[in-house]
Amino acid sequence: MSYQDDIKALAQLREAQRGKWAHISPENVARLRAQNRFKTGLDIARYTAKIMREDMAAYDADSSQYTQSLGCWHGFIGQQKLISIKKHFGSTKRRYLYLSGWMVAALRSEFGPLPDQSMHEKTSVPSLIEELYTFLRQADAWELNHLFRDLENAKQTGDTAKAEELIAKIDNHETHVVPIIADIDAGFGNAEATYLLAKKMIEAGACCIQLENQVSDEKQCGHQDGKVTVPHEDFIAKINAVRYAFLELGVEDGVIVARTDSLGAGLTQKIAVTKEPGDLGDQYNSYLDGDEITSASDIDNGDVVIKQNGKLVKVRRLASGLYQFKPGTGEDRVVLDCITSLQNGADLLWIETEKPHVGQIKGMVDRIREVCPDAKLVYNNSPSFNWTLNFRQQVFDAWEAEGKDVSAYDRADLMNAKYDDTPLAQLADEWTQNFQRDGSREAGIFHHLITLPTYHTAALSTDNLAKGYFGEEGMLAYVAGVQRKEIREGIATVKHQDMAGSNIGDDHKEFFHGDAALKAGGKDNTMNQFG
Repeated sequence: MSYQDDIKALAQLREAQRGKWAHISPENVARLRAQNRFKTGLDIARYTAKIMREDMAAYDADSSQYTQSLGCWHGFIGQQKLISIKKHFGSTKRRYLYLSGWMVAALRSEFGPLPDQSMHEKTSVPSLIEELYTFLRQADAWELNHLFRDLENAKQTGDTAKAEELIAKIDNHETHVVPIIADIDAGFGNAEATYLLAKKMIEAGACCIQLENQVSDEKQCGHQDGKVTVPHEDFIAKINAVRYAFLELGVEDGVIVARTDSLGAGLTQKIAVTKEPGDLGDQYNSYLDGDEITSASDIDNGDVVIKQNGKLVKVRRLASGLYQFKPGTGEDRVVLDCITSLQNGADLLWIETEKPHVGQIKGMVDRIREVCPDAKLVYNNSPSFNWTLNFRQQVFDAWEAEGKDVSAYDRADLMNAKYDDTPLAQLADEWTQNFQRDGSREAGIFHHLITLPTYHTAALSTDNLAKGYFGEEGMLAYVAGVQRKEIREGIATVKHQDMAGSNIGDDHKEFFHGDAALKAGGKDNTMNQFG
């Protein structure tokens, strides 16, 4: 319903109250409704799930139509990302937000900063989803509030053309509410725990849940050592739990991202159940490391023996009780994980790698697509990678393979600043710039995300401010380094009272109190200094 149609319908509703709603303005109610498009988290989940499904179909038709996101640890950070996207690109299309379990652990836990091991409160995850969408909805209200104020001014000055232009903008307003890919880690427990937490996340607005195949109580960051995976049967149960949660809550388009950490995981907690040779459990167990035995005398107390490829094998078991996989089997296990997940309800894949290398990712995806032709990835463009060093080494290796003279470069020392202006470094930067485009075209990457960007940007900007403010620059460090840049670059937060809702609050006071409203935005408000 358009803004003006809503006003007409509300006027009829007020009229039916026979004077009891005489102080209620249909225009103001229509304005409030426009500024609050989404009433519940489930409204958001259904809306954003549809967007994500449409984007997935668009990518299948044209790999250049990939999607992107940046990780967030606070609602304000997410809000400012989307405001910036609309400011610079005019549309939020194909731009999402990512909710990182790593950042929740490091920045949101009541225990204080924690490593990425699922030790933080599980409820902090849906709480952050709700917070992010609260701030995104406030961004809608903030942007529309300015349009409505401009509309009032146009009406008061009799500028009909301007008023019609503003009404069209209001009716066609693009929301800041976008899909969030939300990290549920390994499910924070068994399948029932995964189901219960998934429901909370969906009710908060999540349309997409990312689940990893690690053991919940042994969970590690994907870029650290000590990762322990679970048999496929256990992981499929959790995929089912998330799907049931989506369907129970009426989010039929909900998206599940199945993440595999098998490339860097050398351990498993359990031997898979197998009923016949070649079944899924037997395939999982075929990767277990061990020694062939020929008699019972080869078995010591506490040893575990399985049948592997028709032979009895004493499985290699660590002091921790965990079992070890054969070295060099990571990629094969990744391929089996991904095919199994897609065949059992997952929509997208996440392969955690140790470096950003299109060729490596493509090699695995090509194998997966032999069985599942529409396989698509969500890929972690992680700050855990040394991107500069990785791409300089990739260029070095490519040049060396081509027979070019690389004697001027020390491959192990390519991070050295002395190489920054060299042809090798310049080409490496080009490859870095094109990584997302190349990865989406060559390696099936539908969505690129950076998990922890604002963790690093907050630290960097704070370091720069502190260095100047507490040093020789004093107040100039803030004025020149922050405020003046906000003004020159048109950053809305320079009017921080407005961004926090001061003008919205003033307008509401006028709705409720009429001429008696005591408003904050008068001539003595210092925000007026910013024009």
